[in-house]
Amino acid sequence: MTKKNFNILEQSKSFTNKNDPFIINNYIFNSRLMLGTGKYKNLKQAQDSIEISEASIITVAIRRAQYAKDMGKSNLIDSLNWKNLWLLPNTAGCETAEEAIRIATIGQEINKKLGQLNNNFIKLEVISDPKNLLPDPIGTLKAAEYLVNKNFTVLPYINADPILAKQLEEIGCATIMPLGSPIGSGQGLKNLHNIQIIINNSTIPVIIDAGIGTTSEANKAMELGASGILLNTAIAKSNNPQLMSLAMKLSIIAGRNCYLAGRMQSTPYAIPSSPIHGIIK
Repeated sequence: MTKKNFNILEQSKSFTNKNDPFIINNYIFNSRLMLGTGKYKNLKQAQDSIEISEASIITVAIRRAQYAKDMGKSNLIDSLNWKNLWLLPNTAGCETAEEAIRIATIGQEINKKLGQLNNNFIKLEVISDPKNLLPDPIGTLKAAEYLVNKNFTVLPYINADPILAKQLEEIGCATIMPLGSPIGSGQGLKNLHNIQIIINNSTIPVIIDAGIGTTSEANKAMELGASGILLNTAIAKSNNPQLMSLAMKLSIIAGRNCYLAGRMQSTPYAIPSSPIHGIIK
């Protein structure tokens, strides 16, 4: 299949390794940082953070956007330039597979209204536990299979479960999105072993979604070999979201480049940096 090049934010190319494209379902994106749109103090703060981050893909909760529209309120969808961004509708707030499927269809229609006629992307969230906000594996798998068969590009949000990750890949999902830790918790990467297994076993992009609170955690995920990071609370709830969005952008770039370069071999003893031959005694 011919790759479709969705070039976004030309200025970000200076930070992008052209020999290491970020590809989801044959679409090429310039940035491996994906941003959520909730929890900001105001629209201006959200707009500035998105612009500074140079993120390519922006995810919006369809239920929240629909609620704002019904109440006559402005929302972020109306205030962003979608010629330079790719909308990733998400099914946040859905407790069952059936709800998620219905909301995904609404998201597809919103994409079309924005002029992204070929955008069938959906971030699939099925969360039946309102207290801990952990994804429902059975509901996610059920909804994902249905949506894939309806030609959606499905990006499923899951716990760090290597078996479920492989099942979702096998039914045709475009990425796997394991959580680092619970949504909005800022606890970081709580299950590194399972995340590493998912990355090692996957032939599709693995995007770490939820729980990252600081740049070192985002950097670590990228050093493990993750394809990208999806953030929201870490930026929106920081003391300076604009500055944090810049920090996250740079940490993800650094982490990816570190992964590609390959770390030095560690040893239990010191090795001199300078040659020992020719030392004047």
